[in-house]
Amino acid sequence: MLPKVNIVKYRPFWFGISLLITIPGLIGIAMCLYQFHSPLKLGIDFTGGSILQYQFAKPVELQKVRNILEETGLTGSQVQLANIAGKDVIVMRTKALTDEKQDEQIKKKLNEELSNQIGEFKVLSVDKVSGVVGPELLQNGLLALLLTFVAMVVYIKVRFMFDYAMCAIAALVHDVLVLVGIFAILGLVIGTEVDSLFISAVLTVIGFSVHDTIVVFDRIRENSKYVGSKTIDAKSGEQQRRTFGDIANESINQTLTRSIYTSLTVIITLTALYVLGGVTTRDFVLAMLIGIISGTYSSIFNASCLLVWWRELKANRKTRLAN
Repeated sequence: MLPKVNIVKYRPFWFGISLLITIPGLIGIAMCLYQFHSPLKLGIDFTGGSILQYQFAKPVELQKVRNILEETGLTGSQVQLANIAGKDVIVMRTKALTDEKQDEQIKKKLNEELSNQIGEFKVLSVDKVSGVVGPELLQNGLLALLLTFVAMVVYIKVRFMFDYAMCAIAALVHDVLVLVGIFAILGLVIGTEVDSLFISAVLTVIGFSVHDTIVVFDRIRENSKYVGSKTIDAKSGEQQRRTFGDIANESINQTLTRSIYTSLTVIITLTALYVLGGVTTRDFVLAMLIGIISGTYSSIFNASCLLVWWRELKANRKTRLAN
């Protein structure tokens, strides 16, 4: 059992931590918009292109492969070394070509040059995404995110109240900004690209985060009937009436252990997948890890504190109007 913490009292501190995390991410997003003309560095799922996985008979210098790609007309391609099934594999990401015949000629020339300059190799896979499907996939992904937010606003408003819904959505926006911001920075620093799995990760994180927030909000709603009830202050011994902030803080503490333990089980599983899983799912697992940690934080320290702040502003406004 975790000790009782006065979370609501220190809400400026929790909000400050969120700002320290989100502001660099927003700067990263702005820099990506300037450099890549999109908030993130998009992979071939969205821009179109090909992913080639080749296994060579002997060790290969990545720079040599890059030079061959440049010579064959595939400028701007990315080359990475991956370990698949215990063997080193060269992964090449190339741009999309509008002419299929030209594409085949370039790929044939590439294979010839690789064979002549480096040596024998085995083609493990060749995946291609057209330049038409990519933008459509991105549009559908963004539409899915928008519909998810709208559906959650409606559900929480019906299930609870409007202020609950707005605070829950604010926490979700925080989680998305943290996740997108970190990946924007990774795209600028180490060239991390996002694919369709990233959209899946964002939607999963939203679902996990709102579930945790609803658990806390449900407890606040159950305990809100005690607002105004009398209690004895532990330090002064004086009798006081419990405010909405007191009730919210008690509710958070009642669900704190459950939230942290639930998130920890997911984090441990994802960490194992990140360390031991394949290279193709590593970015997806990393996105899930970042999102789950951010979602747990926002559910405990942001959503409920925002709700208390909202109610206090509303109460102060009523007081001023009454006077």
